[in-house]
Amino acid sequence: MNILTSGWVRLTEILERIGDWVPALFLRILLGWEFYEAGLSKYRGQNWFGSIQDKFPFPFNVVPPELSWLLATWTELVGGAMLVLGLFTRFWSISLIILTIVATAAVHWPESYSSFGELLQGYAITNKGFGNFKLPVIFLVMFLPLLFNGPGKASLDYFLRRRVLGY
Repeated sequence: MNILTSGWVRLTEILERIGDWVPALFLRILLGWEFYEAGLSKYRGQNWFGSIQDKFPFPFNVVPPELSWLLATWTELVGGAMLVLGLFTRFWSISLIILTIVATAAVHWPESYSSFGELLQGYAITNKGFGNFKLPVIFLVMFLPLLFNGPGKASLDYFLRRRVLGY
């Protein structure tokens, strides 16, 4: 091998070893913090789910707003903390994905749109009458590596799997 090829192989080996630890950790910390913060604002705030309960998709629209608020609050608080720790990561990823889909349908999706171009105007952070579903979509995509690849080596899931199951 020439020096360029061997250098590239060595670099990719190093990046792959680091990749077992760092990317999932950063995803978990960022998502965990965002959801924990959202849960904290619900915990400290007033329940406004009653005014949007009819926008929740079935079966969430038949759950009393008080119970929905409680479930959303504690799913965000506990799920956010667990993501940071990397404990039961896949379970909490699925739970927070479901919560994000419900929130997108009820709060972030546009009321109506007449064309695909108009719908795409809702792919924004601020709502200018077209919805604001950009951030929830980004969160959903960020969950995919955690759901399919797991929490990475810098996690309690990895530690427990090695300690308890021996692999």
